[in-house]
Amino acid sequence: MPTPVVFIHGLWLHADSWKPWLELFRAAGYDAVAPGWPGEPATVAESNAHPERLANVGIDDVVEHYAAIIRKLPAKPIVIGHSFGGLVAQKLLGMGLASAAVALDPAQIRGVLPLPLAQLKSAFPVLGNPFNYKKAVSQTQKQFYFGFGNAVSEQESNALHAKYHIPAPGKPLFEAAFANV
Repeated sequence: MPTPVVFIHGLWLHADSWKPWLELFRAAGYDAVAPGWPGEPATVAESNAHPERLANVGIDDVVEHYAAIIRKLPAKPIVIGHSFGGLVAQKLLGMGLASAAVALDPAQIRGVLPLPLAQLKSAFPVLGNPFNYKKAVSQTQKQFYFGFGNAVSEQESNALHAKYHIPAPGKPLFEAAFANV
């Protein structure tokens, strides 16, 4: 039986952003899946057209969503997450639901201080307005380039923004930002 691998994306990216990794892991013999966050529509276009489906989703909602998916798998998976997906991967491992976890540039857990300035700058479009707590907020191409695409050309970052960017719920950012208060 192939080892299951669950990929978990972070804020502002659609589950489709893991497609190249799914192909790579499947070719290597793993049973790789990348389910979206709770309420996440099946496509980037639908996600951008209906940001309300992503609004008011918190960290615990995301953790329980993936926990429910994992409980249906035939074996404990390896979980791989990026950003807030990395935080979720660590929580799932801590709950005993994963055999291993890889957290790529994970969001900080409670007790980790201080938050890096670059992370605060990336989150400011959401955190700068308390009314974003229950909304899903998009990033401009410039914001996406600063937070995600700065290792590639601006042109390539803009193409990635068009291909994978979706609005993100503000709630997880507020929860993480105020976790130590």
